[in-house]
Amino acid sequence: MTQNPKPQEQRLSAVTPLSFDAQAIPIHEVCGSQPKVAQHHLDPLSLKSRFQNPPAWQPEITDENRQVIAAGIIQQRQAAGKVTRAAVLIPLLQRGEGLSVLLTQRTDHLHDHAGQISFPGGRMDPGDSSPNDTALRESEEEIGLDRRGVEIIGHLPQYLTVSGYSVTPVVGLVQPQAEYVLDTFEVADVFEVPLHFLMDPVNHQVRVWESDQGSRRFYSMPYENRFIWGATAGMLRNLYHLLKV
Repeated sequence: MTQNPKPQEQRLSAVTPLSFDAQAIPIHEVCGSQPKVAQHHLDPLSLKSRFQNPPAWQPEITDENRQVIAAGIIQQRQAAGKVTRAAVLIPLLQRGEGLSVLLTQRTDHLHDHAGQISFPGGRMDPGDSSPNDTALRESEEEIGLDRRGVEIIGHLPQYLTVSGYSVTPVVGLVQPQAEYVLDTFEVADVFEVPLHFLMDPVNHQVRVWESDQGSRRFYSMPYENRFIWGATAGMLRNLYHLLKV
């Protein structure tokens, strides 16, 4: 269990001003005209089959990814040996009423991305043999998730961040636990969102942030009193694209 913050660790989303309030950014459009993922594609067997035999599909390039690619940030950091490889776990909890996604809310006092919603995860340690190892280790450290109850079924395309992370989203079917032991320095709360809610584009908002550097679009997926956005929403959009076809 991690008791102290990892040195210089930034969480997995774009760099924004400390005063940035994503929820206050106007909604540009809602993606309700796009098809939702059929319910029969959202059961464990169908998901495992989809990852084992994926159809031809195209990951979505977000403005954050586009900015990283256009600026050559990853290439520059690779040349300098400074690219940080990371992994997150997308935990799909197996409930009787259907799958739900387990998410974390970061504590408000953190230096980077305080209060934001994210998947459990972080950068790869030298002792990690694979992104799977990283995702499972970080999930255990952050929320006390028992790796013995996780069945990894696949991966989504790497997600690039302007902070220099190359993130592998690891998708796993998870047996729910009676309680989660949180690293209270990093994690304020854990909560669940039904997978069918997140895979319905009527719940996908596009917001456009205007700044001196130009405009940037990002996704948000508000659920009850939670505001899911940024890299977390971008990875969920790629899960949607994989499952909708």
